[in-house]
Amino acid sequence: MSDVNMNDIVLETRDLVKKYPASKGRELIANNGVSLKLRRGTTLGIAGESGCGKSTFVRMIAQLERPDSGEIIFNGEDITGLRGEKLRQHRRRIQMIFQDPATAFSDKMKVKDIICEPLLNFRLIKRREVNAKARELLEMVELPGDFADRYPHNMSGGQRQRIGIARALALQPDVIICDEATSSLDVSVQKSIIDLLIRLQKERKLSVVFICHDVALVRSMSHITAIMYLGNIVEIVKSAKIGHGMVHPYTKALTEAVFSIKMDFSKKLESIESEAPSPIDVPEGCPFCGRCDRKMELCEHVKPQLLEVEEGHYIACHLFGGKE
Repeated sequence: MSDVNMNDIVLETRDLVKKYPASKGRELIANNGVSLKLRRGTTLGIAGESGCGKSTFVRMIAQLERPDSGEIIFNGEDITGLRGEKLRQHRRRIQMIFQDPATAFSDKMKVKDIICEPLLNFRLIKRREVNAKARELLEMVELPGDFADRYPHNMSGGQRQRIGIARALALQPDVIICDEATSSLDVSVQKSIIDLLIRLQKERKLSVVFICHDVALVRSMSHITAIMYLGNIVEIVKSAKIGHGMVHPYTKALTEAVFSIKMDFSKKLESIESEAPSPIDVPEGCPFCGRCDRKMELCEHVKPQLLEVEEGHYIACHLFGGKE
């Protein structure tokens, strides 16, 4: 994955904030000032525990949700406030592969209609061209062309996810978002889907946002990894450094808890003993403060900002000089 231009930014978010109303007049903070960059032809992985805000973030960049504040910049243009036909036309540029292929489309539709529906909606093909186009797209994702006349409920989870990939790529988008796109699949099927995505990315020069709670899977798929905790980005690093170059206390605990057949079995598996606080009750200072065994008094009152500690490596932690 080294043959990409790491300076060409296709998508950037600046201080995205998303809140939801909660009981007793309180607010649930799903994303708290998230700033990330996706470079053309690369994969940005985002990892973190369930409920950390990953899916909310990608729903905003796919414009399925609107941020309360912040900006989404696509190819140098602010697309945050797009409405109406401009928004509809822009949806062709950023497409999403959803987590559960069983619920991503109607079981009453044939595969060819599922895959070609976006093309018909944008009048990119005529109805008489559906059969041929469906076969072409199915073969692109390594499925037989005659699957076009099947129904999704007669197919395996891996086959349905390939249909989801074909539908997402039908409009030839610039950016593909994979929101836990492999989490409902068996491990062996996960690998085949990851291999397919990597091949298609190279062939079509796609930019990919890959959301997953499995740090090892993110490492295998992405160029850059961002670790999210309680709606905040706490570390950004080149994915090759995952497992030995990540230093934020939360990131270290997250990576050291990953089971691998290549791991040192003489070493005790580390874990974070307590649960993450509710996003309704985010601590005043560092969001990880209540679970960190290295916290200082400063951590309880001042939120650390992302600081570049070496080229391409950012950390939000007072232990590494991120003091205000």
